[in-house]
Amino acid sequence: MKDILYKTSLNSLPLLNRGKVRDVYGVGDDHLLIVTTDRLSAFDVILPDPIPAKGAVLTAVSNFWFEQTADLVPNHLAAMTLEEAVPDTAERAEVEGRGIVVRKLKALPVEAIVRGYLIGSGWKDYQQTGAVCGIALPAGLRMADKLPEPIFTPSTKAAVGDHDENIDFEQTRELLGADLAEQVRDVSLAIYTRCAAYALQRGIIIADTKFEFGLDDNGGLVLIDEILTPDSSRFWPADTYEPGSSPASFDKQYVRDYLETLDWDKTDPGPSLPHEVIEKTAEKYREAQQRLTS
Repeated sequence: MKDILYKTSLNSLPLLNRGKVRDVYGVGDDHLLIVTTDRLSAFDVILPDPIPAKGAVLTAVSNFWFEQTADLVPNHLAAMTLEEAVPDTAERAEVEGRGIVVRKLKALPVEAIVRGYLIGSGWKDYQQTGAVCGIALPAGLRMADKLPEPIFTPSTKAAVGDHDENIDFEQTRELLGADLAEQVRDVSLAIYTRCAAYALQRGIIIADTKFEFGLDDNGGLVLIDEILTPDSSRFWPADTYEPGSSPASFDKQYVRDYLETLDWDKTDPGPSLPHEVIEKTAEKYREAQQRLTS
């Protein structure tokens, strides 16, 4: 496996999409090869510097959680092996540890966001309205406070370079239909509740996270993309957590905090990262993986 993989270049499979972090290839009619690279996006901009081994960490963490939640909802992992999908040894070596073969599914147009703590855009919303995505919360909460119970605050899925838009549950019903919207909400809250409790035993607070779902040919709900990684979630060390300020993190918030110190308008192209920021970020990703999966 390559230590650093910024962009894949497989010739044996058709490239279908190059996203912020993942390169997606077609494998026959019914499968996809999803390769998680070491690219890092922040404020919806892909930064020019990779984070070493980040893709391998995200893949390992996602696969771990997929296994832990398979009884709650089916996921997109396929029975087909990487060797079957990429028979060429040299090409397979490029994506080993980062590539997963998944079933081709119809993705839902909603990101399922669950918040257990008041931070990020939720905190800004609360300061202005006393609510998050239309969900009223008690008065007097501080930044990073634990919420009385986890809340489901979905958003629309934006194209690369655009920003996701928070929506309320009524809008989610309009997009998905009432039954499917409720199923997505209930499954998302169940996954978060179970996995947040597990992570806390390992010294990690999962402050919030996002899930993505698709439908199979029978209309069944399937968990897709990634799950509870340092890219899709805010991970905080439990031993230093203190509400009232933005906690330290195991995720790319470290990079976001650095970028906030720059005179950058958060549009493409993104700025280069100093060596120490790259190394510290890689270290945080690795530590999250070790705590959760070892």
